[in-house]
Amino acid sequence: MAERSTAAVDVADTSGDKPLTAEADQSTADGVAKNRERDTDSDEAQGSGGTERPGKASAPELHSGHKLARRYRLEDCVTRLDGFSSWRAVDEKLRRAVGVHVLPADHTRARSVLAAARSSALLGDPRFVQVLDAVEENDLVYVVHEWLPDATELTTLLASGPLEPHDAYQMVSQIASAMAAAHREGLAHLRLNPNAVLRTSTGQWRIRGLAVNAALRGIGSDTPQRTDTEAIGALLYAALTQRWPYESDAYGLSGLPKDIGLIAPDQVRAGVHRGLSELAMRALANDGATASRHEAACTTPEELVKAIGEMPRIRPPEPAFTAPPEYQRTTYQQGTYGRSSAHPGVTQGVPTPPPPLQSRTGKALKWAVSALLIAALGLGSWQLADALMDQGKSEETNQTQTTEGNEKSPTKPASQPITISGVRDFDPLGDGSEKPSDVDKAYDNSSSTYWETNFYEGANFGNLKQGLGLILDLDKVQQVGKVTVTFVGQTSVQLRAASAEAGSEPTSLDAFTKVAEGSGTTVTLQPTQSVKTRYLLVWLTKLPLTEEGTYRGRVADIKVAS
Repeated sequence: MAERSTAAVDVADTSGDKPLTAEADQSTADGVAKNRERDTDSDEAQGSGGTERPGKASAPELHSGHKLARRYRLEDCVTRLDGFSSWRAVDEKLRRAVGVHVLPADHTRARSVLAAARSSALLGDPRFVQVLDAVEENDLVYVVHEWLPDATELTTLLASGPLEPHDAYQMVSQIASAMAAAHREGLAHLRLNPNAVLRTSTGQWRIRGLAVNAALRGIGSDTPQRTDTEAIGALLYAALTQRWPYESDAYGLSGLPKDIGLIAPDQVRAGVHRGLSELAMRALANDGATASRHEAACTTPEELVKAIGEMPRIRPPEPAFTAPPEYQRTTYQQGTYGRSSAHPGVTQGVPTPPPPLQSRTGKALKWAVSALLIAALGLGSWQLADALMDQGKSEETNQTQTTEGNEKSPTKPASQPITISGVRDFDPLGDGSEKPSDVDKAYDNSSSTYWETNFYEGANFGNLKQGLGLILDLDKVQQVGKVTVTFVGQTSVQLRAASAEAGSEPTSLDAFTKVAEGSGTTVTLQPTQSVKTRYLLVWLTKLPLTEEGTYRGRVADIKVAS
């Protein structure tokens, strides 16, 4: 059954039979764009896929300084074509930069753009540049979206060369999983190209223009999942080879030589990762045939995510350590501090020593000093002998006491495992619940299963809260010696304990006292003082970055011992 994209609602497809990425789009910008975070309108497109003419509608007469809704002040025009314009603007209410698409309300695609923007805004996935507002006002339709000043387009990254294998792997993993999530909600991009993919300063990959960019140009597709999957394959191909996988040049990249067809990336450039090369070929429109294995084609982002998961993980390159600079002695260490440096070839004179004390007073002073030294030596010798005798006596006494003490002191009992009778998720600073159905996986003695948190936009829970965790019920008050927690990914954690007098499970964070903390993938939390309690709290304070480009905490196993 043919699938129909909901990326741009009611968008007419007048493209005929041309594939989306088969030829370059002929639309060009007005030459105003200077900021690298521009929209995807001013470039050689990856394929028109059908572009409606705007009819009688013309671009609204706007200029820098114009305000929309008495709030959004237009600054720089990024694109102006097909009856709409795109701007970098300032949200004067929140004092931040935003992006704005503007077109007349009577434009033939105005309804589709509004519908696409509102659908995209409902997704709320942090892997996409978020739509902030979609409004029809004063004969204008405008869409406001995030502006990421710290992000860099894939186009700019590829201008200096292909990506390293680990970077290309992270890019295709995050983009594919994001588009799979969008298609599950009925949204397609249909204009996924190097200008629509951004890498932030933290290394996260984000996609802009979901549904909206295609709606602005009237692009549609009968097979939206196949179209977006092929586009992801083209992005990976370009990242590996710094070449566009079609005959036409696009996005500042050279196309493939004429009349040779689509060849694998590892045949275009030496040193390309073999697994990523085959993955790109499976995603592109080549009937799934790779150079060596003839794997089945990936026709949806979901299939592409599955294929990536079956690959061995590509680890980042080892950091290069430079040799420390040669040790330089300072003038102070050379004994010349405070002296003028010697000039080459000039002999330095030896300073004359001061004359000895030859007067009567000088001789008397020498005899007095000598007498004091002899007295001091005699007194010191006597005190040293007395101290040695006392030390001998104390050693004999200590040996006797140690022998007697060893006979009477009991042996310290060995550490014993403590059974965890129950675990509950604990999120007092959030919505009160965090994946309660999976808490049993945190102490099932298997590191292959785990309890995980929701995803967040930062390691510090996206600055939404200080942490969350799991409450361990030990069934009764017991002496706790250590707690070992195994995580998936580098995680910071605290061990907190409730009072031994607590009659029931505490419900607030203040009821738990921090007794230990640590960070790593396997963390042993050992209190420095004796802890007796029934209820322990494993409190996560910093989350690791996952393959999807978000931050999650994952607890694979917890063990408690006395």
